[in-house]
This record gives sequence, C-alpha cells and structure tokens, in this order.
Amino acid sequence: WGDWALYTDSPLRAYENEAGVQAPVGFWDPLGLSASGNSFDYKRRREVELKHGRVCMFATIGYMVPEYTRLPGYLSPSYGVQFTDVPNGLGALSKVPALGWCQLVAFAGLIELNVYNEQINGE
Repeated sequence: WGDWALYTDSPLRAYENEAGVQAPVGFWDPLGLSASGNSFDYKRRREVELKHGRVCMFATIGYMVPEYTRLPGYLSPSYGVQFTDVPNGLGALSKVPALGWCQLVAFAGLIELNVYNEQINGE
C-alpha cells in the first residue's frame, strides 16, 4: 500500500483539487467508481449525486409539512377529493386518483428531461 503522497501516477490525483475534497482523507472513492480517471463520468456522477440529494430533501419536506398544514380546496374536483381527505405517508397512495399519479410522474419526467438535463463537455 505505502504512502499515498508518493503515489503520483494514480488517475484519482486528477480530482484532488475538486470541491469537497478535504484533508486528511483527500479524494475518497471507496468503491473505485472513478478509478478510470474519466472526467465525464466523474462530473456526471457528481451531478447525479446532487440531484438525488435534492430529491431526498424535497421528499423529506413533503413528508413533514402535511403533519402541520394542508392546502385548502380540492385535490381532484371531479372525484370530490379534498387535500384534507388525503392521509399522510403511504396511505395517500390509495386516496389520490390514478390520473393524479400520472400527472405527477409526467411532471417529474418533464423536469428531469428539460430542467436537469445538463450537457457536460458537449455530450
């Protein structure tokens, strides 16, 4: 194994100056996902990591906020479902109409393809 400071031929050295790299660990990649040294793969994985973190934060807020407040009005006027009728957590799966879930998935796909579709290195 030896001293990391003496091993200068590693492709992982290319990432030592990236944001988030801190002493004493330096660039830490325990699974070896960036062992190839490919810059595109590295930037893509960083982008995906940030996106997943944001989704998790939204999901957490979406789980906590309904405990304290609900929107007034109807979730589905045609089915007569009000926001106050929808329970918290997994119980909401059975109360929201199927077309409502389709709208939610379509909106998420639209955002995924148009807003968070960054081009890295022109690819």
